[in-house]
Amino acid sequence: MKRNDNEAQLELELCNFTDLLYSPRACNTPKRKEKLKSHHMTPLNTFQKRGCNFEPSSAPWRKNPSVRHWKLLFTFLEEYASSTPNKLKVIDAYLLYIMMTGALQFLYCLLVGTFPFNSFLSGFISCVGSFILAVCLRIQINPQNKGEFLSISPERAFADFLFAHTVLHLVVINFIG
Repeated sequence: MKRNDNEAQLELELCNFTDLLYSPRACNTPKRKEKLKSHHMTPLNTFQKRGCNFEPSSAPWRKNPSVRHWKLLFTFLEEYASSTPNKLKVIDAYLLYIMMTGALQFLYCLLVGTFPFNSFLSGFISCVGSFILAVCLRIQINPQNKGEFLSISPERAFADFLFAHTVLHLVVINFIG
C-alpha cells in the first residue's frame, strides 16, 4: 500500500515527538535515518542492536491518540509563534481576555444568579460585542487579507474599531440604567 507525502511527513514528525517522550527510539524511515546521520546522533542500527526496534505500525500514537493531540497542539503553537505578526498576537491576547471575562461572567451568573439582570446582560453584551469588533479588526489588519481590504489601511481599521467600541459602550452604559 502506497502512502502519500503528507502521511509520511506526519509519521516522521510523530516519530520525532515520540522520541522525546518515550526514550531514545528511532523510526525505520529513510528521512529519519538521514536526520540521525546529519545530526551526529546514534545511527538507527545501534538502536536495533540494543533491541529498540521501533516500527511505525506499533507507534505509541496509534495506541494513544492523546499523543497525536499534543503533537498537533505543539505544532500549532510553534507555527503560531514563528509566523504570526506581533500586532495580531496582541489582538489575540485581547480576544482571549475578552473571552475569559465573558466566561467568568456567565459562570458567575450560573452560580450566584442574575438579580440585577440588566447589569449581567450589559456586561455580557459588552464582552460579545467587543469580541466581534476585535475579530473584525484582526481580519482587517491581517497581512494575508490585504487583497480583500485594499482601500482600508490598518490605521483606518483601528480608528473604525475605536469608534465602534465607543458606540457599543455608550449603548451598554445606557442599558444598565
